[in-house]
Amino acid sequence: MGVTIGVLGTTAAWDANGAPIPLGGPRQRALLARLAAARGRPVALATLVEDLWEDPPANVAGVVHTYIGVLRRALEPERPARGKARVVVSAGSGYALQLDSCEVDFLLFEEALRPAAGGAGLPLPALEEALSRWRGPAYADFADEPWSFAERRRLGGLRLGAVEARAAEQLRAGQAVHAVPDLEVFVEEHPWREEGWRLLALALYRSGRQHEALEVLRRARALLNEKLGLSPNSVLRALEHDILHQSPGLDLDPAPSDAPELVWTRTLSGYGRNSGVGSKGRLRSTVELLRHLAITGGGGLETSRRQRLAAVVAADGLADVDLTARVIGAYDVPALWTRSDDPVQAAHILALTEKTLAALPAGPHGTLRARLLTTIAVESRGLPGTRGREAAQEAEELARGLNAPALLAFALNGTFLQSFSRSGLAPERARLGSEILELAGQHDLPTYELLGHLIRMQASAAPGDVASADHHAAEADRLAEEYESPLVGVFTSWYRALRMDLTGGAPTEVAAAYRAAAGRLHGAGMPGVERGALALSLLCLRIRHGRPAPTEEGIAWGPYRPWVEPLVLLARGERQAALAVLRGVPEPEPTHHREALWCLIAEAALQLGEKDTMGRAYAELLPAAAEYAGAGSGFCNLGPVSAFLSRLEDRLGGRPE
Repeated sequence: MGVTIGVLGTTAAWDANGAPIPLGGPRQRALLARLAAARGRPVALATLVEDLWEDPPANVAGVVHTYIGVLRRALEPERPARGKARVVVSAGSGYALQLDSCEVDFLLFEEALRPAAGGAGLPLPALEEALSRWRGPAYADFADEPWSFAERRRLGGLRLGAVEARAAEQLRAGQAVHAVPDLEVFVEEHPWREEGWRLLALALYRSGRQHEALEVLRRARALLNEKLGLSPNSVLRALEHDILHQSPGLDLDPAPSDAPELVWTRTLSGYGRNSGVGSKGRLRSTVELLRHLAITGGGGLETSRRQRLAAVVAADGLADVDLTARVIGAYDVPALWTRSDDPVQAAHILALTEKTLAALPAGPHGTLRARLLTTIAVESRGLPGTRGREAAQEAEELARGLNAPALLAFALNGTFLQSFSRSGLAPERARLGSEILELAGQHDLPTYELLGHLIRMQASAAPGDVASADHHAAEADRLAEEYESPLVGVFTSWYRALRMDLTGGAPTEVAAAYRAAAGRLHGAGMPGVERGALALSLLCLRIRHGRPAPTEEGIAWGPYRPWVEPLVLLARGERQAALAVLRGVPEPEPTHHREALWCLIAEAALQLGEKDTMGRAYAELLPAAAEYAGAGSGFCNLGPVSAFLSRLEDRLGGRPE
């Protein structure tokens, strides 16, 4: 299928490369949405006029025909002028959307749920994939139009059932802790859904939060009875009774996989206020729990991130420097990406770590000092300046002197995250990945073994060594399955899309692979990775194949907009504006995409003839001459850096001094 039409959110369309298709003004988008709502059935011209105009113009039939022509040209740009339309077709006295010639997101959503009623009984990955298609309420830009009411209700009801089915599967799979955040949002938005309240209360109970589970049921009763005039069903009343009496049946589901969940819940419950564990012990244990929660992705990662800061602040409030240092340094979760998921929180952690490091007394604190220094290196990743690199170097030296393998692996992770200060450092990152792998293999450090394979996968992709990258991706996937680390699949699936790009895959297939990989990022709890990733990858694909940057409004460029903007302006024909923006463009940050962003700068400078910027780009890119631009990120590919260098040399009249 070449074209995808989306109505699960605002009305949109994408071409085979995954690039947004401009659909024109509100009336043209309404026309496409109205045809989509008919689900392939013809819509008579008179019906279209009645639905789309309160006061139609005198020549309304001609206006509709013009709009249809514009939509056909947008959706089928390669169609000959008098060729037969395949997507928006004439049908009787009106028009229809030919579903055999395009994809429509709500049909894909329904197809994913078809094996089970509303999603009940579907495996968790299938439910996650189906729900990832939702960008917002169905027909969001036409919510007040009567023709959309029935479809909005029907699709919205399917989605609510799928969300509840996903939560039920999470409970069955022993993931009650992960289900809680989404269910809390769900009941706030849909307070009349009693099944949502039931699932939330059960998830809280199984997470060791009995008091909160009872409070949720009481809140449900108040909302349903007092505000909505409904009487809570017997299931909710029975659940409240069972929770009050801690019925053993609450810990059981038909699936035998819930035995670990039962152990988990009872352990957490036993660690309650009357367990004899003091505040300091609780804080130390909390960080241990958060370390494991962080690698689960989604709500677990977000909860871990949020509660980690709370734990550090709480420790700092006890005025115990040793405790605070241990709480900060114990969070040695392997980190692969160089852009923070929460820069504000990272700045908080960074400030408290610097404060604690300064207050740490001299003496036998080498391990704590190394952990604090590594935390500084990790939390300052992607930031300009030398503090992060200096902290990483000192931490690594301390760790090597202490003969502590786990500490050294953590310190090497900090060194890796600080190894993007200039272009061409992929060989250094390959060396770091290999050392981490060796340490992890010798000393049973499985999470660092995963990290080492992912680092080597990216570093091997940089020069286009797909054989080596394939090996490390496969090993990472194998370990991820063994140790239940779903976030690994985000990076390996994106690498496999990149691999298609590196090995000459057709642009349409590569774009589809990038879009599929991007789908795995939805809900993964990694906004630092997700923001702008798909747009940048698709832009690099377009540029590499000689196509201009897309010019549509609303493309989610994320943090990469400053370096993309000159090319977008050039594609719009605004050369002077592009030149002004290019001359003020900031130096790319020390992140995974540094080389790719410098190549985008070089491309804009070449098109504009801006020689000062060409010279800067040449100097920056020269150390990466043996690499593919962007491939070291594992996410995108602008082609050989050497090709950019050659073009720059030609325009500059030789190799700059």
